Amino acid sequence: MASGLDDVVAAETVLSDVDGVAGRLTIRGHAVSAIAGRWTFEDVAMLLLDGFFDDLADLPRRLGEARLDVHHRLAGVLPELAAAGPFDGQRAGIAFLPDGATLDDALRLIAAPAVLLPAIIRAGLGTPLLSPDPSLPHALDMQRMLTGSPDPARARALETYLVTVCDHGLNASTFAARVVASTRAGLASSVLAGLSALKGPLHGGAPGPVIAMLDAIERDGDAGRWLEAAITRGERIMGFGHRIYRTRDPRADALKAALRRLAGDGGHARLAFAEQVERTALEVLRVAKPHRTLQTNVEFYTALLLEAVGFPPDAFTGVFAAGRVLGWIAHAREQALTGRLIRPQSLYVGPRPELAA
Repeated sequence: MASGLDDVVAAETVLSDVDGVAGRLTIRGHAVSAIAGRWTFEDVAMLLLDGFFDDLADLPRRLGEARLDVHHRLAGVLPELAAAGPFDGQRAGIAFLPDGATLDDALRLIAAPAVLLPAIIRAGLGTPLLSPDPSLPHALDMQRMLTGSPDPARARALETYLVTVCDHGLNASTFAARVVASTRAGLASSVLAGLSALKGPLHGGAPGPVIAMLDAIERDGDAGRWLEAAITRGERIMGFGHRIYRTRDPRADALKAALRRLAGDGGHARLAFAEQVERTALEVLRVAKPHRTLQTNVEFYTALLLEAVGFPPDAFTGVFAAGRVLGWIAHAREQALTGRLIRPQSLYVGPRPELAA
């Protein structure tokens, strides 16, 4: 039996393909390297949702209106959501939204992280909250609601990230969303399942500790010494290695390119230091673990990019959700329209009652 369902095909999908041997990620026929930094968030939303909903032609305008709708629906509970923290508050807020299966339901769920996360962060800082501006592109409005004023350069970096992580095969959170969708529950239920799976440190909870690692190395002053000591203690080097990829994670290069475009915005020294740590870590890992392929993964440059945009580390998983929610909804619709109830078997290995003579 495959541990962790490794190599078990649990669904057929038109949405994405992860080739871990070649280091390729395909999003509905497009290499992630071809769309990251070039396509808008709205473009990718239309790509992933095509065929699962009718009448996507006016999606950008309707997504802007959905952000405003989410704000109006949840404004009264934002103080309570903020008290729960960036991720749990975001998840609780989404639970207030209708659990339907229409395009309007989907757009509210896509809009929700972009509205809730900046509001929760600003509330935690005691900063006045900003209403969505439905006339702005999605990523620019999310960045504006976070920082207080639109910054096209940072918004473009954020958009590159959201596009890069929009879908990634049958990962844990997407599988959770599909399982729920297979019961014919609504889209909000599937998204909440995806969010709950994403929270774990082996999935979406991983990028935040990269910042703590970089800060610790900077204080120490010797990257090689710090990394070797961490390996000796049996600790994981954050931002390196992946369950699927046996070579460099292609998303890491897309995010590194986005960071370089931001380098003129005060991030040059931080990026140069991170690149030095990356080179050192790859060499230390090569020597310490010669029988494993541990390359840079998406977490490493995710942390640096989101830090540069203005998100605190405890909000990184919530930003991940703001991109991956597209994939969850597309997979949920695909499962509901083409799949059946997901009900695998288990192998019982516990004690058995004695049979009557």
